[in-house]
Amino acid sequence: MKTLISFKYEPRYVELNEKGILRDRVEILRQILNDCTLCPRNCHVNRNLGRKGKCRVGKELIISGVHPHFGEENCLVGTNGSGTIFFASCNMNCIYCQNYEISRFKRGEIVTVETLAESMLFLQRIGCHNINLVTPTHYVPQIVEAIEIAVKKGLRIPIVYNCGGYESVETLKLLDGIIDIYMPDIKYSDNFYGLRYSGVPDYWDVVREAVKEMWRQVGDLKIVDGVAVKGLLVRHLVLPNNIAGSEKVFEFLANEISKNTYVNIMAQYRPCFNAYLKPELARRITPQEYSEAVKLAIKFGLSRIEISSWYGIF
Repeated sequence: MKTLISFKYEPRYVELNEKGILRDRVEILRQILNDCTLCPRNCHVNRNLGRKGKCRVGKELIISGVHPHFGEENCLVGTNGSGTIFFASCNMNCIYCQNYEISRFKRGEIVTVETLAESMLFLQRIGCHNINLVTPTHYVPQIVEAIEIAVKKGLRIPIVYNCGGYESVETLKLLDGIIDIYMPDIKYSDNFYGLRYSGVPDYWDVVREAVKEMWRQVGDLKIVDGVAVKGLLVRHLVLPNNIAGSEKVFEFLANEISKNTYVNIMAQYRPCFNAYLKPELARRITPQEYSEAVKLAIKFGLSRIEISSWYGIF
């Protein structure tokens, strides 16, 4: 089975590899692990020696799953699915994480970068439209090295950086030209809630600068024949009691990024993991809460909104 968009779009990472730039990026990123500042946690531990910071991983690369995913956004799924690679652990600590067995308990298998590269090629071979890297932040050096290996063997489909939004601008700059589609969550518009529910003290400050850098690199989402090939796709999960601060999120996107930003307003929150410890998070959202979030996005002029399939069936 051939990937439908491969003949219409050639990722920039192909050119970066031909010019030797991918190899240079790999070396720079490897060095960062000696005094890790990959993410805004800035743990300054030597992960190359196996020491662990807030992400709870050292030099090892842990993958929890590799498969076509048909539950992502329609423009990523297309007809053949999004080629999803789930990475274990996370640089955040969301108390309501729906994938907590992977993000907190590191369920998965330790693999080599060569194995990761082969996984990418496998997903391309079975027809997936993209390589969807889920929670990649703390593995960026290994991922870029795997991409370098895979591109030499024929990898030619877009790379999706599917993250929680808590990203270092300096690390993102090292991904310029490597990542085709950035897909960050914007979880909160208040640092207080980022600390209370995800364990990071400066989430709102960080995510705004990260999203600006992502958009600088790839611009608005470009879709060819129904499938995304390049650009920014933002996810925003509506939380109970307006904890996500949706109004400020949409205002930021409309006024500081682009009114043409593709935004998936998600309604599928459910109280998982330790959410029951916080009464304000211990329930599903109401139809009214979701409807109000959608109205706010429209109010600020955002024109590309994906409405959750959960809407109206609570």
